[in-house]
Amino acid sequence: MAGIRVTKVDWQRLRNGAAHHTQEYPCPELVVRRGQSFSLTLELSRDLDCEETLIFTVETGPRASEALHTKAVFQTSELVGGEGWTAAKEAQMENTLTVRLTSPPSAVIGRYVLSIRLSSHRKHSNRRLGEFVLLFNPWCAEDDVFLASEEERQEYVLNDSGIIFRGVEKHIRAQGWNYGQFEEDILKICLSILDRSPGHQDNPATDVSCRHDPIYVTRVISAMVNSNNDQGVVQGQWRGRYGGGTSPLHWRGSVAILQKWFKGRHKPVKYGQCWVFAGVMCTVLRCLGIATRVVSNFNSAHDTDQNLSVDKYVDFFGRTLEDLTEDSMWNFHVWNESWFARQDLGPSYNGWQVLDATPQEESKGVFRCGPASVTAIREGDIHLAHDGPFVFAEVNADYITWLWHEDESRERVYSDTKKIGRCISTKAVGSDSRVDITGLYKYPEGSRKERQVYSKAVKRLFSLEASGRRTQIRRAGRRCLWHDDLLEPATKPSITGKFKVLEPPMLGHDLKLALCLANLTSRSQWVRVNLSGATILYTRKPVAEILHESHTIRLGPKEEKRIPIAISYSKYKEDLTEDKKILLAAMCLVTKGEKLLVEKDITLEDFITIKVLGPAVVGVAVTVEVTVVNPILERVKDCVLMVEGSGLLQGQLSIDVPTLEPQERTSVQFDITPSKSGPRQLQVDLVSPHFPDIKGFVIIHVATAK
Repeated sequence: MAGIRVTKVDWQRLRNGAAHHTQEYPCPELVVRRGQSFSLTLELSRDLDCEETLIFTVETGPRASEALHTKAVFQTSELVGGEGWTAAKEAQMENTLTVRLTSPPSAVIGRYVLSIRLSSHRKHSNRRLGEFVLLFNPWCAEDDVFLASEEERQEYVLNDSGIIFRGVEKHIRAQGWNYGQFEEDILKICLSILDRSPGHQDNPATDVSCRHDPIYVTRVISAMVNSNNDQGVVQGQWRGRYGGGTSPLHWRGSVAILQKWFKGRHKPVKYGQCWVFAGVMCTVLRCLGIATRVVSNFNSAHDTDQNLSVDKYVDFFGRTLEDLTEDSMWNFHVWNESWFARQDLGPSYNGWQVLDATPQEESKGVFRCGPASVTAIREGDIHLAHDGPFVFAEVNADYITWLWHEDESRERVYSDTKKIGRCISTKAVGSDSRVDITGLYKYPEGSRKERQVYSKAVKRLFSLEASGRRTQIRRAGRRCLWHDDLLEPATKPSITGKFKVLEPPMLGHDLKLALCLANLTSRSQWVRVNLSGATILYTRKPVAEILHESHTIRLGPKEEKRIPIAISYSKYKEDLTEDKKILLAAMCLVTKGEKLLVEKDITLEDFITIKVLGPAVVGVAVTVEVTVVNPILERVKDCVLMVEGSGLLQGQLSIDVPTLEPQERTSVQFDITPSKSGPRQLQVDLVSPHFPDIKGFVIIHVATAK
């Protein structure tokens, strides 16, 4: 720039960071949000003449162009506002000029290069001032990701830790998760995930130009968090064997996973399951500025053939026949919701959108799911983009049990058909409590509105005509089901049955339960009860049988009886998975051919407590005391505490635990030195080769040093 040059640039990181809620990012470059002005101060080699203006250029991505909206050229003006990028003089003192740049609320997000030239020097090239990162802006009313509530923005954008709910419907457990979106290099890694996508590899300029749209960005991230079609972040594994990698239950947050993927030159990290995929995607989307939360659906359907029915085939002991059963009902499944407008569908479908990075089914040839409008799911509008039928089935499918006979005939067995989609849960705003959001996904079970929505979804899915013409569904080329048949309920038996836990089911202890049967009639009945039990994965896939017995009992008129059930620790300890889950089944064969299937999912309980012994203050060491119990009746050694927490310690901490006698309780103390104020989550896991990990967490409120 002849005659004048920029001698210094002050990016005003503190001022801009506070205004844009980006001060937590530890990046060397400025991080700001779109649709909102930011300031920078330029020191010039001389004063600007009154007729001179500065012309700025911003560019992002390869082959940036104004046609693709990845490049903008604009000059300083006394006027504020206008479409596109703008620059306004904020203050001028001698040779120092402060300018305010504003991006449009629909600008492409990503890393930009900012350059400058003087209006009077058209022949001179631009002078590069540096780089900055532009993110989505939930604080900007004109941005598609705008979220009106400040409390919700603090929770769903800025909170760097959270809770993921796991377990079973009757015993929901909270697990801490460190999102860590403000940790070192995480923003850089999240932007690189976009650049590693197949769409970017095939046509980088077009891909970058689409990054103004949260629908596009979230769909890309949904595919890239799993590794099935690309160099994605996490490789899934559901067989219970994790050789050559890390068990999904050993992860305590997203940071180690993302850093390992990045440092390993984009080699997928082994291994993940649904909550890991959801935790990582929550980190990425919060980091990019999209309000996102983790959602758990209990009794979640995986409807492989999209007939809105989970069809389970069992034998005469109620055991699942794996070779016949293609659908499944997981104890729980975890996905994400992100908040943004649906310009493609209309304002009725704005708000929470389901996104699922767990690779279950392909969506247009790629393992991804969503965004699917939660409103569309609740209203049965499953024809709308994206992946509505699959998500609708996850929370609404009927659970149908078929008894398979040796002659390959089948018989409908009475069981609870409405058990799918229970206790849909997410962390409360501003607290650790669980919020049930089932009502956002469906109307009350059995209500007239719920039945109307279900019928509407069926018609959209099967293209049913007003005459009620039946639609045939072919299953994997083997057998055909008629949808009308699926709607015909099994005959309700004249007895009821329920498993009752007699003592809390503790890890390392014998299980004591009873099957309670009741005769609903005024006549005596004989009942043949075939009992089975198995250790299972959280997907309800059986691992090993631990119970197999039969009983024949006589129930008098209106009589109730109990069948006691005992399963010793020695029976299940070798085959218990890290999920710590057991499935019991009772096939009850009543006189007159009636059949009743009763099932019970059990999660074994454990014990860990975490106490902070004193006030927590930034920069001051504080002692933490962890109390654990050896859950088994054996002496154990080689136990360690694995500790993690953003803003509380750097990386992970490993602490040896002394040898524990059978069922011995012990306490271990260690110090942490918080580096950030506010509520911080500390996770502590007891890890042992002798039993599954025992996980705990505590929220520590850290004060600023005086």
